[in-house]
Amino acid sequence: MLRRARRILGNEADAREVVQDVFEALLAHGASFRGESALTTWLYSATTNGCLNRIRNAKTRARLLDARNTPEVAASADAELTAIVRNLLSRVPPSLAAIATYYYADEMTQEEIACVLGCSRRHVGDLVDRLHACLRENEKTP
Repeated sequence: MLRRARRILGNEADAREVVQDVFEALLAHGASFRGESALTTWLYSATTNGCLNRIRNAKTRARLLDARNTPEVAASADAELTAIVRNLLSRVPPSLAAIATYYYADEMTQEEIACVLGCSRRHVGDLVDRLHACLRENEKTP
C-alpha cells in the first residue's frame, strides 16, 4: 500500500498519511468491506482512491489560493464563468455533473475517474459522451 501511495503521490509523507487514513477508515468503518474481493484488493483500491482524493484536494486548494490572490477584474470574470458553469451543471443529471466536475474541473483522466467511481474506463467514456450530448441538447433549448 505504501509503495502504491508513493508511486501515485511522489511524496513519502503524503503517502504515509494516506495509508494511515486507509487503516483508520478500515477500523472505523470495517463494515464497508463487503467481502466481495480479497481484503488486500480492497486496501489497494482504498489506497488508490485516497491518493486520488488527496491530489484532487490539493488542486482545489491551489486553485482557491490562486483565485484569492488575483485582481478583482479577474475575480469578476471568474465569478461570471462560475455562474455559467453552475447553470449548465444544474441542467444535467447529478451523475453527469459529477463526471463533468472530475473531468474538467479536477482534470482527472478517465482512468482516475473510473477508480474513484469503481467502474470501467469505458463506462466513464460513455458517461463523458452522454455529458457532451446533454450539453449540446441544452444549447438548443433556451
